[in-house]
Amino acid sequence: MALADLMNAMESTRPRPQGIEQPCFIAEGVVVPDDAYIGAFAYIGKGVHLGKGVKVYPQSYIGENVTIGDGSVIRAGVRIYQDCVIGKECIIHSGAVIGADGFGFAPRLDGTYEKIPQIGNVVIDDDVEIGANTTVDRATFGSTRIGKGTKLDNLIQVAHNVEIGTGNVFAAQVGVAGSTKIGDFNQVGGQVGFAGHIHVGNMNQFGAQSGIPNNVGDGNRLIGYPAVGLRQFAKTQVYLKRLGELFENTK
Repeated sequence: MALADLMNAMESTRPRPQGIEQPCFIAEGVVVPDDAYIGAFAYIGKGVHLGKGVKVYPQSYIGENVTIGDGSVIRAGVRIYQDCVIGKECIIHSGAVIGADGFGFAPRLDGTYEKIPQIGNVVIDDDVEIGANTTVDRATFGSTRIGKGTKLDNLIQVAHNVEIGTGNVFAAQVGVAGSTKIGDFNQVGGQVGFAGHIHVGNMNQFGAQSGIPNNVGDGNRLIGYPAVGLRQFAKTQVYLKRLGELFENTK
């Protein structure tokens, strides 16, 4: 925490951009607070609500009826689709896409697929950080949700109707399939994959590249594919290393 406090103090000395750079597009009727910043080539759609101190960096797209809470920072090249809600003091890094259509298709009798319109939105609570090139898809109905204080690394995929609770941390390249519910204060290593329509509890730890096919309770430490307890995984790895020797002994 001491290092974090020191780095925050140093960061606070950097100049903060303010005002509206040109050229940019701001739809008629949108109110830009005096202390906000809109960078060059940004697009602010009709019905957008911008909180105090919001920073929208160059070449970002903010779709119709989006709400962005006080103090949030939208880095260059972010896309936020219509009707999404971003809370206060959030940071969304470059290349992130919030609110693109969920992956919903209905099979036809002839083997082709009919697109299912995705008419929900994405709701991101306060103090959330979304890494570069991470994607959070809009819900089919209702909302895809990211809870307060959750931190998502780069290159993460959050599918439609997923709900992620408070205070989670996800490392890069995690994938969460549709309609999965994840509780609070979980720690998720890189490239972990969650199956769809499962429930994950609170305060779990998932090792890198784990596969989570089923429901998970609270307070587990899991790793592997399919994920098992850490002690069981360690034993299995020992046995795997001895497979050649065991095979020779059974000839």
